[in-house]
Amino acid sequence: MRGKVGVIGAGAWGTALAQSLASDGSEVLLWARESELVAEINSKHGNSLFLPSARLAETIRATGDLGELAALPVLLLVVPAQFLASVISELPRGERDVVLCSKGIEAATGRLMFDVAADAAPDARLAVLSGPTFAHEVAAGLPTAVTLACSGGEAQWDRLSPLIARSGFRPYYSDDVIGAEIGGAVKNVLAIACGVVEGLGLGQNARAALIARGFAEMLRFGLARGARAETLSGLCGLGDLVLTCSSTSSRNFSLGLALGKGLSAAEALAGKNSVAEGAATAPVLAQIATHEGVDMPIVQSVCRLLKGEAPAGVVVEDLLARPLRAEQEADT
Repeated sequence: MRGKVGVIGAGAWGTALAQSLASDGSEVLLWARESELVAEINSKHGNSLFLPSARLAETIRATGDLGELAALPVLLLVVPAQFLASVISELPRGERDVVLCSKGIEAATGRLMFDVAADAAPDARLAVLSGPTFAHEVAAGLPTAVTLACSGGEAQWDRLSPLIARSGFRPYYSDDVIGAEIGGAVKNVLAIACGVVEGLGLGQNARAALIARGFAEMLRFGLARGARAETLSGLCGLGDLVLTCSSTSSRNFSLGLALGKGLSAAEALAGKNSVAEGAATAPVLAQIATHEGVDMPIVQSVCRLLKGEAPAGVVVEDLLARPLRAEQEADT
Protein backbone atom coordinates (compact mmCIF):
# COMPACT_ATOMS: atom_id res chain seq x y z
CA MET A 1 0.00 0.00 0.00
CA ARG A 2 1.25 3.45 -0.95
CA GLY A 3 0.46 7.01 0.05
CA LYS A 4 -3.02 8.44 -0.41
CA VAL A 5 -3.67 10.07 -3.79
CA GLY A 6 -6.54 12.37 -4.70
CA VAL A 7 -8.52 12.09 -7.94
CA ILE A 8 -10.57 15.11 -9.02
CA GLY A 9 -13.39 14.02 -11.29
CA ALA A 10 -15.58 10.92 -10.94
CA GLY A 11 -16.49 10.41 -14.58
CA ALA A 12 -15.61 7.10 -16.21
CA TRP A 13 -11.91 7.90 -16.58
CA GLY A 14 -11.46 9.43 -13.15
CA THR A 15 -13.27 6.53 -11.51
CA ALA A 16 -11.17 4.02 -13.44
CA LEU A 17 -7.95 5.73 -12.33
CA ALA A 18 -9.15 5.71 -8.73
CA GLN A 19 -9.89 2.00 -9.03
CA SER A 20 -6.44 1.32 -10.47
CA LEU A 21 -4.74 3.28 -7.69
CA ALA A 22 -6.77 1.41 -5.06
CA SER A 23 -6.04 -2.02 -6.56
CA ASP A 24 -3.17 -2.64 -4.10
CA GLY A 25 -5.16 -1.47 -1.08
CA SER A 26 -4.07 2.17 -1.23
CA GLU A 27 -6.47 4.83 -0.04
CA VAL A 28 -7.87 7.12 -2.74
CA LEU A 29 -9.94 10.25 -2.19
CA LEU A 30 -12.23 10.81 -5.20
CA TRP A 31 -13.96 14.16 -5.76
CA ALA A 32 -17.32 14.32 -7.50
CA ARG A 33 -19.52 17.36 -8.03
CA GLU A 34 -22.78 15.36 -7.86
CA SER A 35 -23.86 14.72 -4.26
CA GLU A 36 -25.84 11.64 -5.24
CA LEU A 37 -22.74 10.16 -6.88
CA VAL A 38 -20.67 10.80 -3.74
CA ALA A 39 -23.29 8.96 -1.72
CA GLU A 40 -23.42 6.02 -4.13
CA ILE A 41 -19.65 5.55 -4.24
CA ASN A 42 -19.39 5.62 -0.44
CA SER A 43 -22.40 3.45 0.34
CA LYS A 44 -22.59 1.05 -2.60
CA HIS A 45 -19.03 1.17 -3.96
CA GLY A 46 -20.29 1.79 -7.48
CA ASN A 47 -20.70 4.50 -10.10
CA SER A 48 -23.84 3.64 -12.03
CA LEU A 49 -23.83 7.00 -13.81
CA PHE A 50 -20.43 6.81 -15.51
CA LEU A 51 -18.84 3.38 -14.93
CA PRO A 52 -21.56 0.86 -14.13
CA SER A 53 -19.39 -2.16 -14.97
CA ALA A 54 -17.02 -1.66 -12.01
CA ARG A 55 -17.35 -2.71 -8.38
CA LEU A 56 -15.17 -0.11 -6.67
CA ALA A 57 -12.60 -0.85 -4.01
CA GLU A 58 -13.64 -0.06 -0.44
CA THR A 59 -10.49 2.04 0.01
CA ILE A 60 -11.94 4.61 -2.42
CA ARG A 61 -13.78 7.36 -0.57
CA ALA A 62 -15.72 10.06 -2.40
CA THR A 63 -16.20 13.68 -1.35
CA GLY A 64 -17.86 16.74 -2.77
CA ASP A 65 -15.50 19.11 -0.95
CA LEU A 66 -12.37 20.06 -2.86
CA GLY A 67 -10.90 21.40 0.37
CA GLU A 68 -10.53 17.82 1.62
CA LEU A 69 -7.96 17.18 -1.11
CA ALA A 70 -5.87 20.24 -0.32
CA ALA A 71 -3.51 18.42 2.05
CA LEU A 72 -2.69 15.61 -0.38
CA PRO A 73 0.71 15.87 -2.10
CA VAL A 74 -0.45 14.29 -5.39
CA LEU A 75 -3.68 14.98 -7.26
CA LEU A 76 -4.91 13.54 -10.55
CA LEU A 77 -7.10 16.08 -12.36
CA VAL A 78 -9.65 14.22 -14.49
CA VAL A 79 -12.45 16.65 -15.30
CA PRO A 80 -13.69 17.43 -18.85
CA ALA A 81 -11.27 19.75 -20.63
CA GLN A 82 -13.74 22.61 -20.95
CA PHE A 83 -14.31 22.65 -17.17
CA LEU A 84 -10.71 22.25 -16.04
CA ALA A 85 -10.09 25.97 -15.46
CA SER A 86 -13.14 26.44 -13.24
CA VAL A 87 -12.45 23.33 -11.17
CA ILE A 88 -8.75 23.93 -10.59
CA SER A 89 -9.44 27.55 -9.63
CA GLU A 90 -11.64 26.22 -6.79
CA LEU A 91 -8.80 24.09 -5.42
CA PRO A 92 -6.96 25.66 -2.48
CA ARG A 93 -3.51 26.91 -3.51
CA GLY A 94 -0.45 24.93 -2.53
CA GLU A 95 2.72 23.26 -3.76
CA ARG A 96 1.78 19.78 -4.92
CA ASP A 97 2.10 17.48 -7.91
CA VAL A 98 -0.94 17.78 -10.18
CA VAL A 99 -1.25 15.19 -12.96
CA LEU A 100 -3.43 16.37 -15.84
CA CYS A 101 -5.48 13.51 -17.26
CA SER A 102 -7.94 15.48 -19.42
CA LYS A 103 -7.47 15.54 -23.20
CA GLY A 104 -8.46 18.58 -25.20
CA ILE A 105 -7.98 22.24 -26.02
CA GLU A 106 -9.88 24.96 -24.19
CA ALA A 107 -12.42 26.13 -26.75
CA ALA A 108 -12.67 29.71 -25.49
CA THR A 109 -8.94 30.43 -25.48
CA GLY A 110 -7.12 27.81 -27.58
CA ARG A 111 -4.95 26.85 -24.60
CA LEU A 112 -3.75 23.34 -23.90
CA MET A 113 -4.63 21.90 -20.49
CA PHE A 114 -1.08 22.45 -19.22
CA ASP A 115 -1.33 26.18 -19.90
CA VAL A 116 -4.79 26.38 -18.34
CA ALA A 117 -3.57 24.68 -15.17
CA ALA A 118 -0.34 26.67 -15.00
CA ASP A 119 -2.30 29.93 -15.05
CA ALA A 120 -4.92 28.80 -12.53
CA ALA A 121 -2.55 26.98 -10.15
CA PRO A 122 0.91 28.57 -10.47
CA ASP A 123 2.22 26.76 -7.37
CA ALA A 124 1.47 23.30 -8.76
CA ARG A 125 4.11 20.99 -10.22
CA LEU A 126 2.39 19.77 -13.38
CA ALA A 127 2.57 16.48 -15.25
CA VAL A 128 0.49 15.01 -18.06
CA LEU A 129 -0.83 11.44 -18.17
CA SER A 130 -2.01 10.33 -21.60
CA GLY A 131 -2.23 7.20 -23.72
CA PRO A 132 -4.49 4.47 -25.10
CA THR A 133 -6.90 3.95 -22.22
CA PHE A 134 -10.49 2.76 -22.25
CA ALA A 135 -11.81 3.38 -18.75
CA HIS A 136 -13.65 0.08 -18.33
CA GLU A 137 -10.49 -1.90 -19.16
CA VAL A 138 -8.36 0.09 -16.71
CA ALA A 139 -10.97 -0.41 -13.99
CA ALA A 140 -10.95 -4.15 -14.69
CA GLY A 141 -7.16 -4.28 -14.26
CA LEU A 142 -6.44 -5.21 -17.89
CA PRO A 143 -2.89 -4.37 -19.06
CA THR A 144 -2.51 -0.71 -19.97
CA ALA A 145 0.53 1.45 -20.81
CA VAL A 146 0.56 5.25 -20.75
CA THR A 147 2.88 8.22 -21.11
CA LEU A 148 3.61 10.21 -17.98
CA ALA A 149 5.14 13.49 -19.16
CA CYS A 150 6.73 15.40 -16.29
CA SER A 151 7.45 19.13 -16.48
CA GLY A 152 9.77 18.63 -13.51
CA GLY A 153 11.86 16.05 -15.31
CA GLU A 154 13.19 12.85 -13.76
CA ALA A 155 12.90 14.10 -10.17
CA GLN A 156 9.15 14.46 -10.59
CA TRP A 157 8.98 11.09 -12.37
CA ASP A 158 10.76 9.49 -9.42
CA ARG A 159 8.06 10.86 -7.10
CA LEU A 160 5.06 10.08 -9.25
CA SER A 161 5.75 6.81 -11.04
CA PRO A 162 5.77 4.60 -7.90
CA LEU A 163 2.46 6.15 -6.82
CA ILE A 164 0.75 5.62 -10.19
CA ALA A 165 2.21 2.37 -11.51
CA ARG A 166 0.39 -0.89 -10.77
CA SER A 167 0.82 -4.43 -12.05
CA GLY A 168 -1.65 -3.78 -14.87
CA PHE A 169 -0.98 -0.05 -15.32
CA ARG A 170 2.47 0.84 -16.64
CA PRO A 171 3.61 4.46 -17.16
CA TYR A 172 6.52 5.41 -19.42
CA TYR A 173 8.59 8.53 -18.78
CA SER A 174 8.69 11.61 -20.99
CA ASP A 175 9.50 15.26 -20.42
CA ASP A 176 7.60 16.36 -23.57
CA VAL A 177 4.39 17.70 -22.03
CA ILE A 178 3.46 19.51 -25.25
CA GLY A 179 3.64 16.30 -27.27
CA ALA A 180 1.62 14.37 -24.68
CA GLU A 181 -1.09 17.02 -24.67
CA ILE A 182 -1.30 17.44 -28.43
CA GLY A 183 -1.50 13.71 -29.05
CA GLY A 184 -4.44 13.36 -26.68
CA ALA A 185 -6.27 16.40 -28.06
CA VAL A 186 -5.88 15.75 -31.79
CA LYS A 187 -6.70 12.04 -31.65
CA ASN A 188 -10.17 12.85 -30.30
CA VAL A 189 -11.00 14.78 -33.47
CA LEU A 190 -9.55 12.10 -35.74
CA ALA A 191 -11.57 9.44 -33.92
CA ILE A 192 -14.74 11.29 -34.93
CA ALA A 193 -13.58 11.07 -38.56
CA CYS A 194 -12.98 7.32 -38.24
CA GLY A 195 -16.46 6.89 -36.80
CA VAL A 196 -17.85 8.68 -39.85
CA VAL A 197 -16.03 6.18 -42.10
CA GLU A 198 -17.67 3.34 -40.16
CA GLY A 199 -21.09 5.00 -40.27
CA LEU A 200 -20.87 5.38 -44.05
CA GLY A 201 -19.78 1.75 -44.45
CA LEU A 202 -16.60 2.69 -46.31
CA GLY A 203 -14.59 -0.31 -45.08
CA GLN A 204 -11.38 -1.12 -43.28
CA ASN A 205 -9.09 0.14 -46.06
CA ALA A 206 -10.57 3.60 -45.73
CA ARG A 207 -10.22 3.57 -41.95
CA ALA A 208 -6.57 2.50 -42.13
CA ALA A 209 -5.84 5.25 -44.65
CA LEU A 210 -7.58 7.83 -42.47
CA ILE A 211 -5.60 6.79 -39.38
CA ALA A 212 -2.34 7.12 -41.32
CA ARG A 213 -3.23 10.46 -42.89
CA GLY A 214 -4.67 11.66 -39.60
CA PHE A 215 -1.43 10.83 -37.85
CA ALA A 216 0.39 12.93 -40.46
CA GLU A 217 -1.86 15.85 -39.47
CA MET A 218 -1.18 15.25 -35.78
CA LEU A 219 2.56 15.17 -36.45
CA ARG A 220 2.52 18.37 -38.52
CA PHE A 221 0.53 20.23 -35.87
CA GLY A 222 2.62 18.88 -33.02
CA LEU A 223 5.94 19.78 -34.60
CA ALA A 224 4.66 23.27 -35.34
CA ARG A 225 3.80 23.68 -31.64
CA GLY A 226 7.12 22.38 -30.32
CA ALA A 227 6.32 18.70 -29.70
CA ARG A 228 8.80 15.94 -30.52
CA ALA A 229 8.10 13.43 -33.27
CA GLU A 230 9.10 10.47 -31.07
CA THR A 231 6.51 11.48 -28.47
CA LEU A 232 3.72 11.60 -31.03
CA SER A 233 4.88 8.25 -32.43
CA GLY A 234 4.45 6.68 -29.00
CA LEU A 235 1.67 5.76 -26.62
CA CYS A 236 0.16 9.22 -26.19
CA GLY A 237 0.03 9.89 -29.94
CA LEU A 238 -0.13 7.02 -32.37
CA GLY A 239 -1.05 4.48 -29.69
CA ASP A 240 -4.03 6.49 -28.48
CA LEU A 241 -5.04 7.28 -32.06
CA VAL A 242 -5.19 3.61 -33.07
CA LEU A 243 -7.29 2.70 -30.01
CA THR A 244 -9.87 5.45 -30.28
CA CYS A 245 -10.23 5.11 -34.05
CA SER A 246 -11.16 1.44 -33.81
CA SER A 247 -13.95 0.92 -31.29
CA THR A 248 -17.40 2.14 -30.26
CA SER A 249 -16.02 2.20 -26.70
CA SER A 250 -14.59 5.56 -27.80
CA ARG A 251 -17.10 8.36 -27.24
CA ASN A 252 -15.59 10.32 -30.12
CA PHE A 253 -15.74 7.36 -32.50
CA SER A 254 -19.37 6.81 -31.50
CA LEU A 255 -20.14 10.46 -32.25
CA GLY A 256 -18.63 10.09 -35.72
CA LEU A 257 -20.54 6.86 -36.27
CA ALA A 258 -23.79 8.72 -35.60
CA LEU A 259 -22.76 11.56 -37.94
CA GLY A 260 -21.95 9.04 -40.66
CA LYS A 261 -25.41 7.54 -40.30
CA GLY A 262 -27.01 10.91 -40.89
CA LEU A 263 -27.61 12.34 -37.41
CA SER A 264 -26.77 15.95 -36.66
CA ALA A 265 -24.18 16.73 -34.01
CA ALA A 266 -26.91 17.98 -31.67
CA GLU A 267 -28.88 14.76 -32.10
CA ALA A 268 -25.80 12.58 -31.62
CA LEU A 269 -24.72 14.39 -28.45
CA ALA A 270 -28.16 14.69 -26.85
CA GLY A 271 -28.73 12.85 -23.58
CA LYS A 272 -25.14 11.65 -23.14
CA ASN A 273 -23.66 11.50 -19.63
CA SER A 274 -20.08 11.42 -20.89
CA VAL A 275 -18.37 14.10 -22.96
CA ALA A 276 -16.99 13.61 -26.50
CA GLU A 277 -14.08 16.02 -26.14
CA GLY A 278 -13.40 16.03 -29.87
CA ALA A 279 -16.60 17.96 -30.55
CA ALA A 280 -15.34 20.94 -28.53
CA THR A 281 -11.72 20.57 -29.63
CA ALA A 282 -12.29 20.37 -33.41
CA PRO A 283 -13.30 24.00 -34.09
CA VAL A 284 -10.53 25.56 -32.02
CA LEU A 285 -7.95 23.10 -33.36
CA ALA A 286 -8.95 23.96 -36.92
CA GLN A 287 -8.76 27.67 -36.14
CA ILE A 288 -5.26 27.38 -34.64
CA ALA A 289 -4.06 25.25 -37.55
CA THR A 290 -5.33 27.77 -40.09
CA HIS A 291 -3.75 30.66 -38.20
CA GLU A 292 -0.40 28.89 -38.02
CA GLY A 293 -0.48 27.61 -41.61
CA VAL A 294 -0.71 23.91 -40.71
CA ASP A 295 -2.70 21.90 -43.26
CA MET A 296 -5.24 19.64 -41.48
CA PRO A 297 -7.91 18.68 -44.03
CA ILE A 298 -9.36 15.83 -41.96
CA VAL A 299 -9.80 18.10 -38.94
CA GLN A 300 -11.38 20.76 -41.16
CA SER A 301 -13.78 18.16 -42.55
CA VAL A 302 -14.84 17.11 -39.06
CA CYS A 303 -15.60 20.76 -38.30
CA ARG A 304 -17.83 20.98 -41.37
CA LEU A 305 -19.77 17.95 -40.20
CA LEU A 306 -20.15 19.21 -36.64
CA LYS A 307 -21.43 22.56 -37.94
CA GLY A 308 -23.88 20.82 -40.29
CA GLU A 309 -22.40 22.52 -43.35
CA ALA A 310 -22.60 19.37 -45.48
CA PRO A 311 -23.66 15.72 -45.09
CA ALA A 312 -21.02 13.11 -44.35
CA GLY A 313 -20.99 11.65 -47.85
CA VAL A 314 -20.28 15.02 -49.43
CA VAL A 315 -17.51 15.82 -46.96
CA VAL A 316 -15.79 12.50 -47.73
CA GLU A 317 -16.12 13.10 -51.48
CA ASP A 318 -14.46 16.48 -51.05
CA LEU A 319 -11.57 14.90 -49.16
CA LEU A 320 -11.08 12.28 -51.87
CA ALA A 321 -11.10 14.99 -54.55
CA ARG A 322 -8.06 16.78 -53.10
CA PRO A 323 -5.13 17.09 -55.53
CA LEU A 324 -2.84 14.07 -55.80
CA ARG A 325 0.64 14.52 -54.35
CA ALA A 326 3.55 12.75 -52.67
CA GLU A 327 2.73 11.00 -49.38
CA GLN A 328 5.68 12.50 -47.52
CA GLU A 329 5.37 16.00 -48.97
CA ALA A 330 5.51 18.49 -46.10
CA ASP A 331 2.27 20.26 -46.93
CA THR A 332 0.05 17.24 -47.75
